Amino acid sequence: VQLQACGGGLVQAGGSLRLSCAASGQTFSTYTMGWFRQAPGKEREFVAAGRWSGGITSYAQSVKGRFTISRDHAKNTVYLQMNSLKVEDTAVYYCAAAAGAMIISTMRSSNGYPYWGQGTLVTVSS
Repeated sequence: VQLQACGGGLVQAGGSLRLSCAASGQTFSTYTMGWFRQAPGKEREFVAAGRWSGGITSYAQSVKGRFTISRDHAKNTVYLQMNSLKVEDTAVYYCAAAAGAMIISTMRSSNGYPYWGQGTLVTVSS
């Protein structure tokens, strides 16, 4: 599985961006997909994940109500819609994939994902 993330950029606080993660090499209809981020000088942290068998999504508390993870099966692409962006959302965002349906606690851990995209930088200015 190869993942290609894009859609990052520079945006003012309060603005919106939509990140995309296109998968190739495998149809991930049964995969769990996640988004993580890493800010300068900080560890990688969980942002959002979706397991579409069962319709399960999970969000970090810091982004709940502002970010939405979704998927286009036909395009084999996962999206992260980010609204009401804050300066503290500035980070490199990574998409990740894991085969099968993960339980929520595992969905929120980067250790559960063997496949990773290259990251896309999101910069939110004040």
